[in-house]
Order: sequence, then structure tokens, then C-alpha cells
Amino acid sequence: PGPTRLARLPLARVKALVKADPDVTLASQEAVFVLARATELFVETIAKDAYVYAQQGKRKTLQRKDLDNAIEAIDEFAFLE
Repeated sequence: PGPTRLARLPLARVKALVKADPDVTLASQEAVFVLARATELFVETIAKDAYVYAQQGKRKTLQRKDLDNAIEAIDEFAFLE
């Protein structure tokens, strides 16, 4: 196995998305890394919380309704409503 990557998302893709915003003129590599890492943590958190609802339905696969239930039930995700 090679060296462990600090970010799993492709940084070039994240940088391209940042550059696509007309309000952004420059983005340092550190800023791109932080955005990528924050995105990974957010996706991991919401997926874990949604998985609880999938387990309650005796399923191993997440469905949209599991994400919706997590968003409704957890105050941290209120901005997604």
C-alpha cells in the first residue's frame, strides 16, 4: 500500500468546482484541501446518521427517505430543509 491520502476527494476536482464560482478569484491549495476534507466529514456524518434509519427499516442500503429522516431529526442538518 502507498502513502495514506489526507483527502479522499480529488483535489483537482474540488478546485475546479471552487473556480466555477464567479465570486471566487483565487483559492489556495490549503483552502481547497480544507474544503475537500470538510465535505468528506459532512458526507460521512450525514451518511452515518441516515444509516441508523436504514437499520430501523432492516435495510443495509441507504435510501432518500433515510437521508430525509436524518435531516428532519437532527438539528445540525436544519439548513438542508
